[in-house]
Amino acid sequence: MERQPRPMLDLTAGCACGAVTVTLKGQVQSMLLCSCRDCQRATGTGHSSVAMFKAADVSISGPAKSYARTADSGAIFTRHFCPQCGTPLYGSSSRAPDRLLVPAGLFGDAADWFAPNQLIFARSHHGWDVIDPDLPQHERYRDSTSP
Repeated sequence: MERQPRPMLDLTAGCACGAVTVTLKGQVQSMLLCSCRDCQRATGTGHSSVAMFKAADVSISGPAKSYARTADSGAIFTRHFCPQCGTPLYGSSSRAPDRLLVPAGLFGDAADWFAPNQLIFARSHHGWDVIDPDLPQHERYRDSTSP
């Protein structure tokens, strides 16, 4: 699979009720799908579709609540969401405190830039959740030997 260029973005999106906005101003660091059990529970689907950004390139306006848990790596993963409507806003990991994971779907029709290049936690992926069979898949996190 050919590696796509990482786009530069200047976008703002809001939660379902409009209480919180997320603004991205910078280059996408990575785009991926995750089928870990936590992402399945958090999204109510078979995987999450997220883009990674430098934390300095993401601005949040409005109140957010959070929930933290220990991830498979041993790091603390914190999900942030709107306290009014529950819309997922972003995730953060103690493993990479200078990065944030933002759900691509938050940007609706303005998310045409999203092109995932891998599926992580393929070990818990469900067959009914159809994804591109050519997308590189990793049993857990991305293999260190992968491009």
